[in-house]
Amino acid sequence: MHSTLDTHFIAIRHGETEWNRESRFQGHLNSVLNGEGMAQAQALGVRLARERFDLLLSSDLGRALQTASAIAMRTGHEIVVEPRLRERSMGIFQGLTPAQVQARYPEDYERFRSHDPDYVIPDGESMRQLFERSVACFSELAQRHAGLTLATVTHGGVLAMLYRHATAMPLERPRDFPLHNTGVNRFRHRLGAWQLQHWGDIAHLENVLDDTQ
Repeated sequence: MHSTLDTHFIAIRHGETEWNRESRFQGHLNSVLNGEGMAQAQALGVRLARERFDLLLSSDLGRALQTASAIAMRTGHEIVVEPRLRERSMGIFQGLTPAQVQARYPEDYERFRSHDPDYVIPDGESMRQLFERSVACFSELAQRHAGLTLATVTHGGVLAMLYRHATAMPLERPRDFPLHNTGVNRFRHRLGAWQLQHWGDIAHLENVLDDTQ
């Protein structure tokens, strides 16, 4: 039986976008879900309709809201928009592919690739700034909604920060875990401490056709 102080999070990355497919830096810009992403979101909605959760929250960026809307259509939840769940601001990199960034901003790209958590992308955020924003947001939500289960639709960068926080993984260490579009990730918050319960569950995508194959 769960403690009434436990807050449970179903933390979800948005469905695939055209810019995901092209490996473009999205940041605070937006690229709508592609056909694959819409199919992923609809499959996710069917899955979450079989679960109980109390609140549905979403980043204010369009790709997250599209994904959350597919859930809400199946579950009947209102979407609570939470701007702090936004992706990392990628500043001057936004809208560009890695090759374009490397060509236009070679020094900044090398700094970015070095995994220095304090490197601030010009006009954007550092990894540490994203970490502090993401952890503060989830911790505040956990305290405000103690005892509830929250479904949160957010972004790969934000989810990576919560993973690192819950597992005490240093920001300097290269990521060695997947960030699946519409992956279901589960965390528990109890008395200020975070526990990762399950990561990267994409069982709902078994029957979603990948149009690249």
